[in-house]
Amino acid sequence: MRIRLHTRAHRIRLRATVLTAAALAVAPAVSAAGPVYPIADPDPFYAAPADVGDHQPGDVLAVRPMPALAAFPDTDITLVEFRSTNSTGQPIAATTTVLSPRNRRADAPLLSLQQIINGLGAQCAVSRVLYTDDPNLMVREAPAWNVVLKRGWSLALPDHLGPHFAYGAAKLGGQITLDGIRAAQRVSELKVQHSPVAMAGYSGGGMATAWAAALAPTYAPELHLAGAAMGGVPMNLVSMLEGMGLGSHPAFGLAMAAGLGLEREYPDRFPLSSQLNDRGLAIRDKLANSCTNDILAAGAGVGAMDVAKTTVMTQDPQARAVLEENSLQMYRGVPNIPVFEWHSPIDGLIPIDAVVDTMHRYCAAGVPVWSEQEPVPDHLTAAVLGLPAALSWLDARLNGAPVVSNCG
Repeated sequence: MRIRLHTRAHRIRLRATVLTAAALAVAPAVSAAGPVYPIADPDPFYAAPADVGDHQPGDVLAVRPMPALAAFPDTDITLVEFRSTNSTGQPIAATTTVLSPRNRRADAPLLSLQQIINGLGAQCAVSRVLYTDDPNLMVREAPAWNVVLKRGWSLALPDHLGPHFAYGAAKLGGQITLDGIRAAQRVSELKVQHSPVAMAGYSGGGMATAWAAALAPTYAPELHLAGAAMGGVPMNLVSMLEGMGLGSHPAFGLAMAAGLGLEREYPDRFPLSSQLNDRGLAIRDKLANSCTNDILAAGAGVGAMDVAKTTVMTQDPQARAVLEENSLQMYRGVPNIPVFEWHSPIDGLIPIDAVVDTMHRYCAAGVPVWSEQEPVPDHLTAAVLGLPAALSWLDARLNGAPVVSNCG
């Protein structure tokens, strides 16, 4: 292990022959246009070591104590690089940032919090935005994390999009989340080797959390997880991207960014760039290293018909398969831990039927599920309204309280 010390810091089904979203508009490649990867992080800490393939998932590759932050009083911050696995089974290096109460007791609870990362650039990583003074990138809700830290819990914040910032590659996020927990428990100075562990996340962070919960029985069976709280989870990328791609949509930039992220992760099976017209390629280049606000601005008032070379394209089964492989509704595995799930039944961003169907399937398989609804139309408002109940549920799980379920 290398120790590096530094002080710097909805519900519309896919039509077989009609273009329904830029991310679905994929046919055999017809131009030289290819995936645009993020500008490499200039900090060598983030680079994968040459021997990354010689390590096992969750093995610690490097540890860096980070500068204290005024937003988190009496808190140690540690950046951990570890070995994980990408969507095609290849070894990669990933990172997680662990916030620990300075006077923590050994084996106090550990919460892996998958923060929303709507981004395609290295500066969007959680480990980066914690230290930025750019108001466009700051995590404004981060001070609220002190509620968890004051309880004596440690907080792991994985950069769950991976080294290529493959936004949309949800299964990848689940694997990185689980390996980040493994890695945190292998860093002795963090004192969480035998801690009870839970996971939480909303929206894109909820995708990583939900996938981690579903993958844990097979990908990381040795982990002792107490539960997972997930909210506003996009559980069907096919219907979600379709709904955002029909005509202009205020969040079309996110749909296109997800398509570009999937292209990065599956360049041979999801060649989106080859299907973009000149305007589409220009927008792609604006998105390639952008985070939330700039992604939304670049896609404002735009729809799939505006960026595709043709108005009607055949459906590529390989591209559709990529979306299905990253849609939790279509993954037949189920968690072996309790699940807390919340969403708005009138959320205009995610397919609600996919959430309900998945939770019903979990209940039928015997998974203890507690579901709550926050009937507000705004996706992010639902996140805030559901957090108190989610935190209470997590507290109960981490303290060994009896599990309750409202499966009907």
